Amino acid sequence: MRRATSSLTRKVVGLGFLPEEARHGFLIDIPKGSGGNDIITITEYRGNDLDSLGVRSVDTPSSDDPSLRVIINRTRWLALAPAFWEEANRRLCANGLPAAKFQKNPGKPVPVHPSLGKELCILCWAVEEASPDDIPNALRNWESLAPEERWWLYTMTVATTGQAMQKGLGWRKALRAAIADNPFVKGEGLSPKARRELLSHSQLSLPL
Repeated sequence: MRRATSSLTRKVVGLGFLPEEARHGFLIDIPKGSGGNDIITITEYRGNDLDSLGVRSVDTPSSDDPSLRVIINRTRWLALAPAFWEEANRRLCANGLPAAKFQKNPGKPVPVHPSLGKELCILCWAVEEASPDDIPNALRNWESLAPEERWWLYTMTVATTGQAMQKGLGWRKALRAAIADNPFVKGEGLSPKARRELLSHSQLSLPL
């Protein structure tokens, strides 16, 4: 009860974004329309750039903007986004924050909690050049990762190939091989809980 009450006093916009508390966040920009080749972008914001994020429209960044993390077409986006939203809402509710309904055509860009934004980037990077037919496999592999593993993969990738146009290079190429191309075999390997324990020393002790 106490947890639910506290969530009502905290302003939340988009997917778990806390504008009065945040120092970091992501923004998903989904254009109106239904064309499969329409472009969805995900941008990372920090510091003063977060001012009023989520309550006003933000200009779409240029393709070489260092803060632009993802450029993905609508066909791939619609194949992965509902599953990501479901996972994100489960985690938000577990942390006493309200769920957010997935919308194919939201009226304005969607702010995202930084932890979830990192995990979404990992998923998008894995499938940005993959066949849409590979996305169900990528989702299964992504879902089998602990959040801490996704944060670690984001940190390693963004350090070298984190800009939107650096597709198919370095860690971005490795992500596709590991998540989209790698066959998923249920029951094999360590469980997410066991792998999370191995990562317990990580400095990425984020709340979500």
